Amino acid sequence: MGFRVNTNITALMANRQLSRTDQAMEASITRLSTGLRINNASDDPAGLVISEGLRAIIRGIEQASRNAQDAVNMSRTAEASLAEVSDQIVSLRALAVHSANTAVVDSAQLEANQNQVRQILASINRIASQTSWGDKKLLNGASGTTTTVTEPTLVSSMYLTGEIGSKIIRNGEVSIQRTTAATQTTTGAMATNFANAAATVAQGTLVINGRGFTVAPGATLSEVVAMINQAATETGVSASIVGGGPVQVQLTSLKYGSKFPINYVETSNILNGGNSVTPAVGVDAVFDVTLPVEPSPDTAVETFTGGIGPGTDGLTLTSPSGNRLVVTPQGNATAGAQIVGQVNVGSLRFQLGAFANQSANFSIPSVLPDKLGTGAFAGKSLATLDLSTRQGAEEAMKIVDAAIGELNTLRGNIGSFQKNFLESAVRSLDVAYENISASESNIRDVDMAKEMSEFTRVQVLRQSGIAVLSQANQLPQAVLQLLQG
Repeated sequence: MGFRVNTNITALMANRQLSRTDQAMEASITRLSTGLRINNASDDPAGLVISEGLRAIIRGIEQASRNAQDAVNMSRTAEASLAEVSDQIVSLRALAVHSANTAVVDSAQLEANQNQVRQILASINRIASQTSWGDKKLLNGASGTTTTVTEPTLVSSMYLTGEIGSKIIRNGEVSIQRTTAATQTTTGAMATNFANAAATVAQGTLVINGRGFTVAPGATLSEVVAMINQAATETGVSASIVGGGPVQVQLTSLKYGSKFPINYVETSNILNGGNSVTPAVGVDAVFDVTLPVEPSPDTAVETFTGGIGPGTDGLTLTSPSGNRLVVTPQGNATAGAQIVGQVNVGSLRFQLGAFANQSANFSIPSVLPDKLGTGAFAGKSLATLDLSTRQGAEEAMKIVDAAIGELNTLRGNIGSFQKNFLESAVRSLDVAYENISASESNIRDVDMAKEMSEFTRVQVLRQSGIAVLSQANQLPQAVLQLLQG
């Protein structure tokens, strides 16, 4: 190769490699000092995008776990107040029992008992009115969901959990639209013809759903049908005479839906030519239910299906959100859309996830005295207790018993929500936080042992690069030997 003085190509090459080594050493020192593999977007663009997304989720899960713990504390606050209300109501029952003992209790004692009742009711009223979490009233009905059936001829009962598709139900109307009508299991008209209901039936034995019936000689068709119907609550099957002459017998399940078959066997030609029956099994109802929700749109449609759960009939409808609706036979026969209820919703909403719509709603009804024990007597409640008479004391015991049952159910629901939902959510969120943090760390954090090995390698390369560059800088001096010659 030629000898050049102005341009030392070898030194340029050594300097370029040393610059690359210096950059690698700078990056390695940054990683070791921060503990992060990705310190800026250029280190790993794709990894940065994934890592930042995971960090956002982690922060959300952290807060959701704190939210769930706050919800646990709120439910404990409500339950503690309910426990005190329960103690007060138990005291009311003792007073009612004492007042009912009219043989030894005089009017002064009755008045004293009634005065205690007024004080206890005032205490219950105070607890229900003042128990709160921040500015949220918990026991005065402001945090409760109440559902009212407005068309009892179409719907016998309705239970709404306050959530549908993770959307909180707001105040508004509930309407139903039948998609599939429920049917009963039926044999249809059986094979044997009779002139009329008074015709004589052949003697023998028939079995319906495991229940045997003995048909005596000379029994008429109407007598056999009456015998079957007398045991209808046992077999779940009723019998009827169909046709205008000749006539036959038809068997029909009492309940609607697919879970109520009819198994019929006869030993001779009694009702079906001596043959067993293959009935048409009933169908479960399917209804679309329009519920008020928030945010926009204002309503949402949820499909309710009958027959879900052991022994549930086809008119008892359940939705994926856990909502429940019991349709009457008249409602089952109604094809058009019908408004059947009104829902009023309180404000207990818990955000228990890192994303939108990962929330839960729990309703606590009012425990004010005028709202407890209302099911015992029409128009009466704890607020109307009167222990001044024996009849009043007797009624008071029943009203108090009803109130105790309502309160126990409410406390059980709160405890179940706390244990099976909130505390479970805390545990699952903590596990998610741990695992997603591990994934984020795997992408973002540096392996210190590996990076230390890389730092050592780059450090050696840098030292050797400096030495080589020093040698390369000496190469042009060889030209001096030519000039000296």
